[in-house]
Amino acid sequence: MNDGTQHGARQTMFGFLHLALIAPSTYLVLGLPLVLRQHGWSGTEIGLFQLAGLPAVFKFMLAVPVERMRWAAGHYKIWAIGVCLAYAALLLTIGQQDLAAGGGRLFLIALGAGLMATWADIPVNALAIKVLPPSERMRAGGFRSAAIFLGAIIGGGLMLLVHERWGWQAPFVAMTIPVLIGIGLLVVFKEPATEPSAASTQGITGQTALLAGYFRQPGANAWTLLLLSYFPLVGAAWIYLKPLLLDHGFAANQVAWVAGVLGSTAGALASIGAARLIKAIGVAHALALFAGLNILALGGLTLLACIEAGQIAFAAGVMVLACTMGATSALAFGLMMGFTRPQYQAADYGTQASLFTLSRLLMLPLAGVILDRFGYAGMLSSLTLAMLGVFVLAMRQRHRIDRVVRGCQASHANAFAECKNNGC
Repeated sequence: MNDGTQHGARQTMFGFLHLALIAPSTYLVLGLPLVLRQHGWSGTEIGLFQLAGLPAVFKFMLAVPVERMRWAAGHYKIWAIGVCLAYAALLLTIGQQDLAAGGGRLFLIALGAGLMATWADIPVNALAIKVLPPSERMRAGGFRSAAIFLGAIIGGGLMLLVHERWGWQAPFVAMTIPVLIGIGLLVVFKEPATEPSAASTQGITGQTALLAGYFRQPGANAWTLLLLSYFPLVGAAWIYLKPLLLDHGFAANQVAWVAGVLGSTAGALASIGAARLIKAIGVAHALALFAGLNILALGGLTLLACIEAGQIAFAAGVMVLACTMGATSALAFGLMMGFTRPQYQAADYGTQASLFTLSRLLMLPLAGVILDRFGYAGMLSSLTLAMLGVFVLAMRQRHRIDRVVRGCQASHANAFAECKNNGC
């Protein structure tokens, strides 16, 4: 098998693993509230149930045992298999619960499933960073971003149809099957041997030292500022898009098709296409270009809200926002893979993922407050103005980040080639 075919097979495997992990989590967050409402749950109960997704904020803490408890052979693979098995078991257990018996037990099991999904994401991504050459990382970011959009279609749409047709247990059985297939792929996958970590030879221990090590990387501070602001603004607009469409005359089924299916499909395709574009034009140009496109997408929606545009115009605005969000998330995930140190892939990815999730969660209530006070036009115009600030930041930091990424790629590529020559 030549290198191109091997890298393609690995990208496909990791893309499938991401989708297998993301789809059930999406169902718990986006699909299950509708089912719970049908079973008489109150709005407060449904809102509290969303706390099952809280473990995503603490990925850095979950990454620490992954880095500390090591095996010489198949380190990240063993972690991924073990956590995925627990995830599959909890999904099946959710399907066995009786909703009439109360929600406490269901919430605890769903919280455990959310924890396992978050935890499994760490060794899976660390393994991808470890075995894929640096030249493939933007492509991997595109696959990861596409999996999120496809997971929204499956977990937020198709599984609801499965529930309506075959009942409460069927979606959880259906979503467990891909997780088990992913475990099988991991079992037969050969992970290169893991060298002893620098932490054990230099006496660096503890979560604080791991966190400090990430920020000591060249360009890490500049990239972290962008990570905290680059995606959450368009992400907030996407979350409030469905209420916006409903309040501008769209029927519920139209919203589901336009934003849920067509928009998510456009975002997935844009994610894959963006990975190719970033490789062609470079990180510096991509940071500026995608920030500019985000301004146009948010500004366009602001204009549509101000003039009370028709449904066709809003549908076009949805497609534009979906494409820019897909491209932006592909770039963000690719750079997250780039800003990881050898032997600390899990810890550095976990740090960035925690910051990424926290910034998105904090942005949503802020955008909601602006929406309640100033309406959709006010919220979208605020997001547009904030994106202008992000664009300025991206213009100032893009060349520095690009130099760091290219330097790391060259260094990691040499290490990757040496490992391959040694039979890793």
